[in-house]
Amino acid sequence: MSEKLERLSQSLANRFGEQLKQVIVDRNEVTVVVAAADYLSIAQVLRDDPEFRFELLVDLTGLDYSSYSGVESSARFAVSVHLLSVSNNQRLRLRTFAEDDFFPVLQSLVELWPSANWFEREAFDLFGITFAGHPDLRRILTDYGFVGYPFRKDFPVTGYVEMRYDQELGRVIYQPVTIEPRENTPRIVRDENYGNVGNG
Repeated sequence: MSEKLERLSQSLANRFGEQLKQVIVDRNEVTVVVAAADYLSIAQVLRDDPEFRFELLVDLTGLDYSSYSGVESSARFAVSVHLLSVSNNQRLRLRTFAEDDFFPVLQSLVELWPSANWFEREAFDLFGITFAGHPDLRRILTDYGFVGYPFRKDFPVTGYVEMRYDQELGRVIYQPVTIEPRENTPRIVRDENYGNVGNG
């Protein structure tokens, strides 16, 4: 671990102490895992404290840990936020888990970093994670009539409904999926003497 990353990790541990559930330093990146209740307050300190000064939220994405074996967590949905400090020339990943798997809710970071707006809408649209305090939380990539959340691991590959244009009605209609599952068996073509060492 570089001296800079070690300094950042130590500063985070000194400042937040028990509020940090986990500090991970891997592949020259620091990740801190915090409780959902502390998520917004810690994010504000990370932005405003001159020791950290993470002015930019570069990315925010939802995560579904339902079948992931690498993390010791009972919670299913998480949000991972990538922060950049231009002033201190360092990066940080902030991760938190929603407490309720049935209806995951986290605080919105839009008031702290306006760039979180569309990222949070995307996490809502694709994972179903709701962000309390978001100014305009609605779907951003799928249609408003879309059923389900396509990046959840239990979402079927074929989806639940399909959309098509009906010539007679002159509009788009939704109908149940009509794709039949099938098994593809490849046809193998070999010449007669394949594998016969004696025939060269």
